[in-house]
Amino acid sequence: MGLLGLLPLVTRFRGGWIIAVLVIGFMLVGGIGGLGGMFGGGDGTSTTTTRSGAAPGVRSDDKKAQFVAFVLDDAQATWKQELAKRSTTYKNAKLVMFTNATSTSCGAGQAAAGPFYCPNDERVYIDLSFYNDLERRFKATGDFAQAYVIAHEIGHHVQHQLGISDKVHAASASKQKGEEGLSVRLELQADCFAGIWAHNAQKRDILEVGDIDEALNAAAAIGDDKMQKQAGGAVRPESWTHGSSAQRSRWFKTGYERGNMEACDTFQASSL
Repeated sequence: MGLLGLLPLVTRFRGGWIIAVLVIGFMLVGGIGGLGGMFGGGDGTSTTTTRSGAAPGVRSDDKKAQFVAFVLDDAQATWKQELAKRSTTYKNAKLVMFTNATSTSCGAGQAAAGPFYCPNDERVYIDLSFYNDLERRFKATGDFAQAYVIAHEIGHHVQHQLGISDKVHAASASKQKGEEGLSVRLELQADCFAGIWAHNAQKRDILEVGDIDEALNAAAAIGDDKMQKQAGGAVRPESWTHGSSAQRSRWFKTGYERGNMEACDTFQASSL
């Protein structure tokens, strides 16, 4: 690993945050990936960072790249503390910021799929152009809407480390499907885990009035029912994979208000 030094980062974001943080320099692993169409073949640029950084196509002074890096680091610091309380060691996920498409250990991925977590290589993948879609297509504006998305993906990393996601993926397809299925419960728990990070951030006074509303709006904006309506189709709960707008907002809020992992046991909840 190459340590390129400490980068002082003092940035004022549109949501009003003033963040002063020393971000550790990062190691870049660049490459050309392939895909054309959803999980198919083509060309794209990928860059892996261990904590934060810039890549071909991602400027080092890009505010969005800096913001993603900050939230990722802050969320991981939170989970390091949370799992330590349970005598469990948290292992950091890596961040990949890419343009258009990239290859992953979970297969090929592309920007159209949105941010995602690959448990096989323990990396969070994000094309920064997604945030333009979040604002324009889904009407989810504000810095904390963006932060929620990143914290949700780190929630999946926590599930992977605890063996939760492995159990879900090992279950039969019939148990995974549907509005009350294991896949939806897994996603809602990741939303709740994102809320735990927000709870921790609130305790440290780095949130402002309106930040949580931005996250709740983002969670609602990407609910399965709302996305199906937006696509012009009928709402089909049996096809849901992430949960409804109401469910996603509710579980993020549960994590935020309760601030503990026990409150996020979506698998034992009688009603989602």
